[in-house]
Amino acid sequence: MSTYEAVIEAIDQANAADPRLELAQGGAPIPKELLYGIRMSLMCEAFAPEADELTRIAARGQHIERWIIPRDDYPRDRPGYHQWRNALKRHHAQKVSSIMAAQGYDEDAQSVVSDMLLKKNLKRDPRAQLVEDVACLVFLQHYALDFAADHETSKVISILAKVLPKMSDAGQAHIANLELSDALMGAVEAARESLSAKEA
Repeated sequence: MSTYEAVIEAIDQANAADPRLELAQGGAPIPKELLYGIRMSLMCEAFAPEADELTRIAARGQHIERWIIPRDDYPRDRPGYHQWRNALKRHHAQKVSSIMAAQGYDEDAQSVVSDMLLKKNLKRDPRAQLVEDVACLVFLQHYALDFAADHETSKVISILAKVLPKMSDAGQAHIANLELSDALMGAVEAARESLSAKEA
């Protein structure tokens, strides 16, 4: 087993402890963050098959052990939400760095992956932006439909209008390759029109 494969296996082992289960395609229940990591890797391969191994590690570890820092530990307001998200990013970065160190990756490689997981230099660092694109594409492909089912159309469009600007042009173009429902694709187009109107 290569050091890269050992890191991926260790990330998956950590995520396999997620007590929350989700039904994967085919109906088999899988720990939620384990499934998310697999989906991130599959989307990374589809969107950017040329991605280097550090980018692929960051993609797999994007939500590592996400469940251990519950949203309810932070105030139910906007500052509390940002505190929670920042705590998650720090945990993801620290956990993946420790796994990489245990498998022999040097501090420079750990720092590169950590910066991607901390979402540093988005729009300026191509690798950090690639991981962000992949995360947005995974949300659209696998999670946006459930979100849409629980919210008014206007709320869905509003959320998508926040997701799209996070993406690169290439990431947005890849949306056309996703298997989205007509209603969800319509909401994406409505979000794009909303953003264009604000820029006009």
